[in-house]
Amino acid sequence: MKGYLHQIHPVLPVRNVVDALDFYVNRLGFKIAFADDSKKPTYAGIIRDGIEIHLQWHDEKEWEVKSDRPMLRIVTQNIEALYEEYSKKDVFQSHTLLRETAWGTREFGFFDPDKNGLTFYRDKKE
Repeated sequence: MKGYLHQIHPVLPVRNVVDALDFYVNRLGFKIAFADDSKKPTYAGIIRDGIEIHLQWHDEKEWEVKSDRPMLRIVTQNIEALYEEYSKKDVFQSHTLLRETAWGTREFGFFDPDKNGLTFYRDKKE
């Protein structure tokens, strides 16, 4: 029997897990899957539809060093409806647009408050 990769749960670094949970739950429509502490979590998971993302606290000193933040590419159905939903939640940057790309996708992207990149996309064929 061959091994089978079923899911991936990316871990995003955040300065404050409670603030990150507030953004993802109240602005992006995720639900809390778990947290390591109910009052002052340092690690938590959020879910929406078929994806799960983990949020992990990182010490303030780590933010002083410039480093690339993670960029997630999330395959999406009904991308127009999702774009419309998020356009009403004050999460877009000024350059956020739903666009067709040269590589055959329809997509939009923005950064969360900790500068982790979120791109939602679908193949143009769908």
